[in-house]
Amino acid sequence: MIGISVQVSLYPLRQEALGPAIEKALMIFNEHKLSVAPGPMSTMVSGDDDLIFAALQEAFRNAASDGQVVMIATFSNACPVSVVPSD
Repeated sequence: MIGISVQVSLYPLRQEALGPAIEKALMIFNEHKLSVAPGPMSTMVSGDDDLIFAALQEAFRNAASDGQVVMIATFSNACPVSVVPSD
C-alpha cells in the first residue's frame, strides 16, 4: 500500500445528461475514503493505491453500465497533492 494521486477525467458518450455519471463517480471516490478535488475538466484523487484502483474500477463499471464512456487517468507517486478530504 502506497500513497498515490491520480488525475481522472470521465466522459460519458452519447448520453442525454453527463452530470449523473460524473456525480456518481465522485460519490464512489468519497465512499472509498479518498481525498477528492473536482475541477472543470478532471478530478484529483489521492489516497491509498489499493483504494484508488478499486474506486476507479467501480466508477468506470458504473458509468459503463449506462452506455459508452471514456475514462482517462494519470497516476503519480511523486507529485504532491494538497487535497482536503471530502465528507
